[in-house]
Amino acid sequence: MLIKKRPSWALNHSEVTPESVFRSRRRFMAGLAATAVAGSLLPRFGVAAPAPVQGQSLPFTPMPDFSTDEEKTPFRDVTHYNNFYEFGTGKEDPSRYAGEMVVDPWSVTVEGECDRPGTYSIDDLVKPLDYEERIYRLRCVEAWSMVIPWIGIPLADLIKRFEPNSRAKYVYFETLQDPEHMRGQRSVFSTIDWPYREGLRMDEAMNELSFMAFGLYGKALPKQNGAPMRLVVPWKYGFKSIKSIVRIRFQETQPETSWNMIAPQEYGFYSNVNPEVDHPRWSQKRERRLPSSLLSTNWIDTRKFNGYGEQVAHLYKGMDLKKYY
Repeated sequence: MLIKKRPSWALNHSEVTPESVFRSRRRFMAGLAATAVAGSLLPRFGVAAPAPVQGQSLPFTPMPDFSTDEEKTPFRDVTHYNNFYEFGTGKEDPSRYAGEMVVDPWSVTVEGECDRPGTYSIDDLVKPLDYEERIYRLRCVEAWSMVIPWIGIPLADLIKRFEPNSRAKYVYFETLQDPEHMRGQRSVFSTIDWPYREGLRMDEAMNELSFMAFGLYGKALPKQNGAPMRLVVPWKYGFKSIKSIVRIRFQETQPETSWNMIAPQEYGFYSNVNPEVDHPRWSQKRERRLPSSLLSTNWIDTRKFNGYGEQVAHLYKGMDLKKYY
């Protein structure tokens, strides 16, 4: 799906970083031996994109029609102010401890209501597709926000290759569970029933804005940001953009999601950014755009659907978004 006209939040073509700046190419990482039957392997065609390798640059095509012209959040803030409870509840815990996580090799199990289930190496997932850069706003439910240049592929393009059937009404995602290397998962104080779980309705997952990110700022995702692959759903609160994905399941019923399981009165399944629906313990009408400080708090007004209503409001036509929050 393509946006038919340039939305109000689109970046001017003249302002986009030229693709030539990021010319480095790498050899493909060795693929994992797939545990799926041979018939379920993904086809190989076209110019293959390299699998993400920590610290290395990724080739990409800028997508100005899917990018905001707002000032990007500095790389250090993006990589050192994170929620990733698998490594602790402090904002700097992920950058401090995520280095312990093993991301090579990596595989993703695909299951449920689809015709191509199996276990795929990350190399197989990215090879047939070209990386895009999309500069999206990220709005945390805690009322802070960032602007991040993600590198990845449209989620719809990935989903289509698994050929979900007519019973697939929802897509379920699951994060790696590895308490040996993810210290937050072995904490006796954790309130999360690991592994971390998230989900989308199928039409949300197939929307043109939904994105599977493998990098940011031109390089492979840092571990604290959800390496080697994470979901990015820019019109929803950040916790919906699940990190370090190891399982994708297509199912007929609405999946249980981690924060909704913990506190359903605070975190709904949809979790669309909505300044008209406050969190029970704080207002959602404004957000603190990072970086900020005591002298420059940088508060701005929150926009419904995080400013992406033109692309997604139709998904919720007729729904009471105060009930289906």
